[in-house]
Amino acid sequence: MGNTCFGDASKSTAEIAPSELVKPPPTIKLYGQPDSFATSHIRLALLYKPVTLQFVPSDAHPNPTLIYKSEVVSGSVEDILRYLDAKFPDPPLSVAASGSIWGWCGEATPVVVWVVVLQHRSVSWHLERMVKWAEDMAARGGKAMGDPSMGSPRMEVKKFGKSYSQLLQVMLEHAQMEETVLFQILESADRVGGKIFQIYRYLDRVVGSLMFLEGEKEHNTGNMVTGKECYSFPKGLLGLCKSANEEHARHLPIMNGIKEEIKTIGVMNAGSPDYQEVLINLTSRLKRLKEDCRKHFEEEERELLPLMEATELNKKQQEKVLQQSLDVMRETHSHLFRFFMEGLGPQDAMHYFDLIKRYCDNVRVSLMLHMMVD
Repeated sequence: MGNTCFGDASKSTAEIAPSELVKPPPTIKLYGQPDSFATSHIRLALLYKPVTLQFVPSDAHPNPTLIYKSEVVSGSVEDILRYLDAKFPDPPLSVAASGSIWGWCGEATPVVVWVVVLQHRSVSWHLERMVKWAEDMAARGGKAMGDPSMGSPRMEVKKFGKSYSQLLQVMLEHAQMEETVLFQILESADRVGGKIFQIYRYLDRVVGSLMFLEGEKEHNTGNMVTGKECYSFPKGLLGLCKSANEEHARHLPIMNGIKEEIKTIGVMNAGSPDYQEVLINLTSRLKRLKEDCRKHFEEEERELLPLMEATELNKKQQEKVLQQSLDVMRETHSHLFRFFMEGLGPQDAMHYFDLIKRYCDNVRVSLMLHMMVD
């Protein structure tokens, strides 16, 4: 899933291809204004294509201009992206008009739901990467070097710790965003008369069953019009949000414990029996965190996120929600944005950026673009 074009510092020796098997990628020249939003957007797209980019800053080109072999292409961002997909179809960058997550997520899905799902994918990829990296270090036991770019075992542990700290920050901000923005919207929508009935009726239609609400139906006169048959609110939405918050709380000690264990490894004698034992323990903790997060994300995407579609947020409300989400996840969408995007495949990365571009102000989007391409 992850994108390797960023030159991920955690690449293991198993991922390094023999030089004789590597073919030099074709070269593309891009002329455009360096501060142009359109130019930066195309530079971002080219990061995901199997090409070598030669960017030539030029104020003489009001529109970005590509030169590939004898072909010259100039025009809108959309025109150039279509050209790139036609010339280099793998991987595709065009964002699909519709999609499906657990059989329900598609065109009508609020933007914040797609944002949450894509964040889950990035975190999952980074967790998998950290597990593989830890396994590689444990296999070597501090007695042998891995990727030469990692340096000595002590230097590698330091880089490992930095990478984990970045992931930890993204995960903490993601959980905070869900608790302060997403869950608040769901709980607030339910307090509006009759809204809970609309939400559960929607789930009846789309999901087909409400097993996660224990299948109990009863007459509720507190939150809805008397006489309406509905699903019990306390066992439903509030319970789901509370359960998700409790999951976040349970993850925190594990995440902080991993951080402390990495610090411990950093001051130990590389290659010693104690060093090797702590590396094995670290790997086990990371595997547990990865599995816990996988289950947690699946539950949210299957049980909680479908409720967002039933809140029927209009475009202005969706814009406000996304702005609030980015405000909470400030570091993820500033100096950690490149790290976060590394965890997404090309199409998911362009989808995520497209969502942000559509609903956020140009200044904010431009800053994120520059974090990626400069």
